[in-house]
Amino acid sequence: MLDTENTIEVLGARVHNLKNIDISIPREKLVVVTGLSGSGKSSLAFDTIYAEGQRRYVETFSAYARQFLGGLERPDVDKIDGLSPVIAIEQKTTSKSPRSTVGTITEVYDFLRLLYARAGEAYSYNTGEKMVSYSDEQIKALITENYIGKRINILAPVIRARKGHYGELFQQIAKQGFLKVRINGEIKDITPGMKLDRYKTHDIEIVIDRMLVEATPENEKRLSESIQTAMYHGENILMILDQDSSEIRFFSRNLMCPSTGISYQNPEPNLFSFNSPKGACDHCNGLGTIHEINLKKIIPNPKLSIKNGGFLPLGEYKSTWIFKQLEIIGEKFGFKITDAIESIPEEAMEMILHGGKEKFAVESKTLGITKEYKIEFEGISHFIKNQFDESGSTSIKRWAKEFMDEIECPVCEGSRLKKEALYFKIEDKNIHDLGGMDISDLTVWFDELEKSLTEKQKLIGTEVIKEIKDRLHFLVNVGLDYLSINRSSKSLSGGEAQRIRLATQIGSQLVGVLYILDEPSIGLHQRDNDKLIHSLEQLRDIGNSVIVVEHDKDMILRADYVIDIGPRAGKFGGEIISIGTPAETLQHHTLTAQYLNGELEITVPKKRREGNGKFLKLTGATGNNLKNVSIELPLGQLICVTGVSGSGKSTLINETLYPILNAYYFNGVKKPKPYKKIEGLEHIDKVIDIDQSPIGRTPRSNPATYTDVFSEIRSLFTMTSESMIRGYKAGRFSFNVKGGRCETCEGSGVRTIEMNFLPDVYVECETCQGKRFNRETLEIRYKGKSISDVLNMTVDEAVPFFENIPKIYRKVKTIQDVGLGYITLGQQSTTLSGGEAQRIKLAGELAKKDTGNTFYILDEPTTGLHFEDIRVLMEVINKLVDKGNTILIIEHNMDVIKLADYIIDIGPEGGKGGGQVVAKGTPEEVIKNKKSYTAEFLKKELF
Repeated sequence: MLDTENTIEVLGARVHNLKNIDISIPREKLVVVTGLSGSGKSSLAFDTIYAEGQRRYVETFSAYARQFLGGLERPDVDKIDGLSPVIAIEQKTTSKSPRSTVGTITEVYDFLRLLYARAGEAYSYNTGEKMVSYSDEQIKALITENYIGKRINILAPVIRARKGHYGELFQQIAKQGFLKVRINGEIKDITPGMKLDRYKTHDIEIVIDRMLVEATPENEKRLSESIQTAMYHGENILMILDQDSSEIRFFSRNLMCPSTGISYQNPEPNLFSFNSPKGACDHCNGLGTIHEINLKKIIPNPKLSIKNGGFLPLGEYKSTWIFKQLEIIGEKFGFKITDAIESIPEEAMEMILHGGKEKFAVESKTLGITKEYKIEFEGISHFIKNQFDESGSTSIKRWAKEFMDEIECPVCEGSRLKKEALYFKIEDKNIHDLGGMDISDLTVWFDELEKSLTEKQKLIGTEVIKEIKDRLHFLVNVGLDYLSINRSSKSLSGGEAQRIRLATQIGSQLVGVLYILDEPSIGLHQRDNDKLIHSLEQLRDIGNSVIVVEHDKDMILRADYVIDIGPRAGKFGGEIISIGTPAETLQHHTLTAQYLNGELEITVPKKRREGNGKFLKLTGATGNNLKNVSIELPLGQLICVTGVSGSGKSTLINETLYPILNAYYFNGVKKPKPYKKIEGLEHIDKVIDIDQSPIGRTPRSNPATYTDVFSEIRSLFTMTSESMIRGYKAGRFSFNVKGGRCETCEGSGVRTIEMNFLPDVYVECETCQGKRFNRETLEIRYKGKSISDVLNMTVDEAVPFFENIPKIYRKVKTIQDVGLGYITLGQQSTTLSGGEAQRIKLAGELAKKDTGNTFYILDEPTTGLHFEDIRVLMEVINKLVDKGNTILIIEHNMDVIKLADYIIDIGPEGGKGGGQVVAKGTPEEVIKNKKSYTAEFLKKELF
């Protein structure tokens, strides 16, 4: 009898490369699954256990709901017992929408909106005074008190500072029985056919009643009725005009400024939401940025003429309507389209860019006749803007975007909200001020807040503030105290996004759930690792099972149970080679155990490289949290940039240095963050940035197409004798164009079944059985293999297969060298892990002929890598540096940092507390630094 009370039993798992494994995983424990990259860890944790949990969840729906979901494939496993509800926290799952922020994912912002709507105090945006609102009874009492014995007019404002003649409005007012109106401060009788000057702005109020205020019951009744009528017509606002002094006073049921009479609607949570039309700034639709035409992008070189393609969106001269119009504009303003753009008169440029409609005549001196011309031109920049705003096509939008810059919205100044929302304050801070604070500062602010609230605010806000504080503390605990809640979620790294979701999950306090996490320690400095492990232990202690796919030494040693999958990667993996507590794991002779107990290690080089004596100097970088940082990068060395999460490493390298280099060598358009100057660009001849973004987003993209080896393989197939007899060209062997591909699935090997409101499901194509090509194409063979067989080969098989074809051999050999021998050439890019995608990019770059003067930038290349994989990767990287190239790595992994020739440590803390260079020099020099957190962990590695 299996003990499913305390264990999850997996029997006969065969997903991907798993070799029919049986395993029992203890419940309510912290279990780490480790092993080489590609050994089958994710296949067990995500594709078997999580997929089965998902499938069972969908099975609980009614048959009606399931028909929309389609049958979720059963993972290839005989049986899983003891499975509780599963939640997977992966790296790839944050939203790329510009509307998603840290605050909206963690729900902190939702609670903040509620707090401001219920406990915020409103201030006038005209005078800064506190807004007031009254009930009808209070208004009556105030009028009686302030105007007793005085003659007053009760007015209902209907038009405020708007243009128009308002003839119909006066008719309507008269029909309702009112005789007088007050126009622009003057009381007039309504006369038939009365109209105002339509081009001037007007204020119009209806005179509801004129009375002497007395303290008699009749008078009170009349006053009450008049107040109600005035409120009805004035949309909850009325004005009292003192007849003697002509002073005006406003009263409103809504929030209202006592001196100017502007009023706000009563606040609801959606007034503070930039995703709701009620709260979003109208100018930028709540995005905080707008796209504006950049003339330099439309006219990159004003010395060119219109004919030679001076206007980039139009290109060179073609005999089209648009160029005819430009010629006509030239007739009017006296220029030719062969003249340089800089010599065209200003009013002509105005018309070319912003359009115009005109008719004009030109007299021909030679013929003595007059020619009539008609211009109807939309204007180039107008056209681009309209295409961007209104086109339904993504490619046209992308085209228009090339000529635009994204700038901060001038109306809301990047706050994304309407003006009114920013004038609700608590403790003198509006909701946008709080959104811009670091989470660490925000936590302190909320801890102090309750002392300064009024009794009423305390009563309303206690519960909400408690929820906000809980969530903020969880974010601090997973090492994210340097983020702000307004930070857009698309700018987060995979590790950050994952830890935010982890904090949200801990916040929801579920019990009895199985959590599966994919390398949560990515992008986390060793210092914060402890906090993260503690958070996972918390999840376990409240009664959940936690399975973590992880390579981090500390995490493995602090787990309750370790599962090691191997022995190698790909089809040589997929077996369980060790299982037990960390202490038991250390006894086994697996690769993981040997690295953990010190039998194997990545050796520190005897001597650091000197470099070539040249430097790249960046001075005065001040983007995000950088505090005027200047760095000197020694060329021809392996440089590591380190520092705690959020200290400013990515800002300095990915957002300042890389865009500068990219713009200089390849005319890149991304604007670098602000800096003063850069020197030494002449010492390198190109820059290559290798990051973790997926290499392709469709099943059509694969390692063979990405590294360009597929083009060579197709050319090879066209050379075979059978292919030449049939006259096949390279296109015949492409699954992306008609001809050789299977037309049922259009060469993708799978058919996409659209699920109305769920992710699409892919099923194997029944015509070609997933081979992607039609029968005729598959008949062409090289060394007995068809093109489909070649795509299904692993890289390790392809290396000996193609060893006589140098062009192909060099490319597949580099993929093998970076440790990816186990993937197949045609594996869909969508199934590659982040670490694998990055190494394929690396292989693609390595296969190119390098100049010995290239500057490589790698952002955390060790993601998803086992100790052994890191050793292989560092060998490849060291080979590159030995040829004279410079490699700069942003990294937290001590095994990489200890191999560096030069370290730049940024910190000391994350967020506001970071942004300075704390230490620099060789690892031996850096460990002497007392302020650097990296130094204390590095010391343990070196000695």
